[in-house]
Amino acid sequence: MSDRDRKAPFRRGGGKPFEKGRKPGGRTAWRDRDSGPDGPVILYGWHTVTAALANPARQIRKLFLTENAARRLADENIATRVPAEIVRPNTIDARLGPDAVHQGLLAEAEPLPSLDIDDLALEGIVLVLDQITDPHNVGAILRSAAAFAVKAIVTTARHSPEATGVLAKSASGALEMVPLVTVPNLARALNELNDRGFMTVGLDSEGAEDLGAVALQQPLALVLGAEGKGLRQLTRETCSVVARLDMPGEIKSLNVSNAAVLALYIGTSRLGLMK
Repeated sequence: MSDRDRKAPFRRGGGKPFEKGRKPGGRTAWRDRDSGPDGPVILYGWHTVTAALANPARQIRKLFLTENAARRLADENIATRVPAEIVRPNTIDARLGPDAVHQGLLAEAEPLPSLDIDDLALEGIVLVLDQITDPHNVGAILRSAAAFAVKAIVTTARHSPEATGVLAKSASGALEMVPLVTVPNLARALNELNDRGFMTVGLDSEGAEDLGAVALQQPLALVLGAEGKGLRQLTRETCSVVARLDMPGEIKSLNVSNAAVLALYIGTSRLGLMK
């Protein structure tokens, strides 16, 4: 079997539950919320695993590599930090499923802890996700957030995907770059952001203003709704502004991950944050 790229939804190996980590003081870490106690976050794929290896805050428990992947790490002078087990590609296939794009790397790691609203700096942009449940979309949003130097992503403890497997792979290393804030109640969190001086802008096709025409200010929180449902009513009511993304073509709505990119480009441009 060749050590080739493979592509398919993440499947938990052997039916064993992955387990949740907790932030000091008892808060569950966002990245592995739906797993059982003391188990690992599963990371696979070149960018995902090498970003984790480069992150000193990420504790790696175990690392499984094919010979090709081990050779590439050595060629690129990437330290594994823990002893790696050299395995055949089908060993990783058995853990993830035969079509997973693992590129010969699989890591078991500790989850990174969630931040609190009070930890956020009063500058730049944060993203707020209102029950976006598709791990591919959340991973793509994380990747865009890293590209636009987003300060953090705020999401709910429920109705959001566990940050392992597909989400981590889709984020392409951004899990290690963008701080995450897990909240039990999104409306309450938005009120906290409002109280701390954030301008909270909900994105909705029915918004009263075009985002490009809104007088944006820092710190800015851009709030994205779920596919299909969009922003929930209470979320809309709690945002200081609800804006739309005007487009000239026949289709007036975008996939939420694409909408995030466009909103971030507008926000960073209008706030003078582009380097």
